[in-house]
Amino acid sequence: MTDIDTHDERIAVFERHRVRLFGIAYRMLGSVEDAEDIVQEAYLRWHQATVETVRSAEAWLVAVVTRLAIDRLRRSATEREAYVGSWLPEPLAMPSAPPPPDSRAELASDLSMAFLVLLERLAPEERAAFLLREVFGADYAEIASVLERSEAACRQVVHRARERVRDENRRVIAGIDAKEHVVERFMAALAAEDKEALVSLFTDDIVWVSDGGGKAPAIRNVMSGADRVAQLAVGYQRKGRGLVTHRIEWINGEPAVLTLANGRTVFTTSFAIEGDRIAAVYRVLNPDKLRHVGPPPHQW
Repeated sequence: MTDIDTHDERIAVFERHRVRLFGIAYRMLGSVEDAEDIVQEAYLRWHQATVETVRSAEAWLVAVVTRLAIDRLRRSATEREAYVGSWLPEPLAMPSAPPPPDSRAELASDLSMAFLVLLERLAPEERAAFLLREVFGADYAEIASVLERSEAACRQVVHRARERVRDENRRVIAGIDAKEHVVERFMAALAAEDKEALVSLFTDDIVWVSDGGGKAPAIRNVMSGADRVAQLAVGYQRKGRGLVTHRIEWINGEPAVLTLANGRTVFTTSFAIEGDRIAAVYRVLNPDKLRHVGPPPHQW
């Protein structure tokens, strides 16, 4: 291979693939910091690799990042079990408008909080195979090379993962404009402390998941049911009246709500939207997970 013969050429080749590599790592791990660490480790390995070991730069880098992410997920299993309350992926700030079509696969497709939560159902290798096939369009030969398994085995892994994730996903997919409208309605009902308006906006089986990580006040159990979730939302709004402000921001490829107190981020609220109704609310309050959205978070 001739495009990695010099140091500068190696850097240029790596930078061409950086967005894709980060996209894989972040979707695998649900953590911006961990994803950046994985990409940096791949960068170091890339500069140590010999020309003879690299036939395709992109395939080589994807394989390294994916394997590193699988290893990181396996090591973090114990930490996840000890986590205080519900665990949610780290919110990722996005541009204030939908990304252009040519970058959608890397920046917006299957990046929502709801989708990342569904990925938590999958074992590390299942998650890797599913993402490479369903999100990044890899063929089974490439997936087999990354996972060091047969193509037939990878087809089975992807099939099982697809059944577990896609079948769990909501059937009525709202467009971006519809999602923005739903979030605006949510904000209006919240500002008016209108419980009935919220109930009408929720699905009957809506769930509310809060992640404080033991570092910020948050309910530790998942709350469910339109009436209970509406009551909870109104209660939080009344408690924070005059102390916090809300604004719609582009987070994880979708419209979400950023909440500030004294100019600092205190939490984000993301949604799973089914048609014109909200099926799930995901609120991240852990300050360690708010470093990449809005102003600096409070340090509790």
